[in-house]
Amino acid sequence: MSRLGLGLAALGRPGYINLGHGADLAGRTKAADLERHAHALLDAAYENGVRYFDAARSYGEAEAFLASWLERRGLRPGAVTVGSKWGYTYTAAWRVEAARHEVKNLSLATLRRQLAESCDLLGSHLNLYQIHSATSESGVLDDRDVLEELRRLREAGLAIGLTVTGAQQAATIQRALEVELFDTVQATWNLLERSTGPSLAEVHDAGLGVIVKEALANGRLTARGNVAPLLENAERHGVSPDALALGAALAQPWADVVLSGAATVEALQSNLTALGLELGAQLDPGLEDLAEEPARYWDERAALPWN
Repeated sequence: MSRLGLGLAALGRPGYINLGHGADLAGRTKAADLERHAHALLDAAYENGVRYFDAARSYGEAEAFLASWLERRGLRPGAVTVGSKWGYTYTAAWRVEAARHEVKNLSLATLRRQLAESCDLLGSHLNLYQIHSATSESGVLDDRDVLEELRRLREAGLAIGLTVTGAQQAATIQRALEVELFDTVQATWNLLERSTGPSLAEVHDAGLGVIVKEALANGRLTARGNVAPLLENAERHGVSPDALALGAALAQPWADVVLSGAATVEALQSNLTALGLELGAQLDPGLEDLAEEPARYWDERAALPWN
């Protein structure tokens, strides 16, 4: 595993909710063009030491693009760590303007179907399989059939994790720890949404891996987001705003891997400079005050347009 990983949510389909995503992929939204573009980012990430790659069944063709890249580079299983997720089905039919881009279903039938699909594409490269966006209200952490199937997969050698989402992430994480099944927890933590910090510290202390997603808040914590205190602090540190935001996540003592969601090589190169920052877990004045109430943060995230 590498401290910085690459998430493929913005690379496997023509539409996503990151700010400026449409501009990033302008002229490269046909499947073959997007595959070449994804390969260029994967090459850049690998050549800069990134060894964790994170996909999902709902990320359009992300798993397929990752699989073809692994084959093209001739990488054997174990050369990198590959994580994917089950629970959402991609429904946009390659249209940015689709009314609905993905449908959530955390049933045993979905798990079995999507695991077969993931294994068909990624084979023995697949190291970690995660519940996609588990929540307390979804009931997946109390579904005995699903949990038994995940335990069987874990006993067979596949690491099992979950990702969490929404204003009640911390409660979901606490329930996941009670289940005593998971190897990793992937959660949103960023300068705007820091409510998971204490729970992720507990996850880390329990010996599970912690993967941080959305450290740039879907682009809000980049130059595109125009968050004045972040811009001012980044200028003071002599780095880009995205690097400072990622650096803040990397500095948390419980964070094992922080995901870059870059959609261009240029953005990835900027993200990678975060690895050279020496920041403490204590945030600079100005950045500390950026934290929002979780409900407000998630309401704003829900309103972000697919582009």
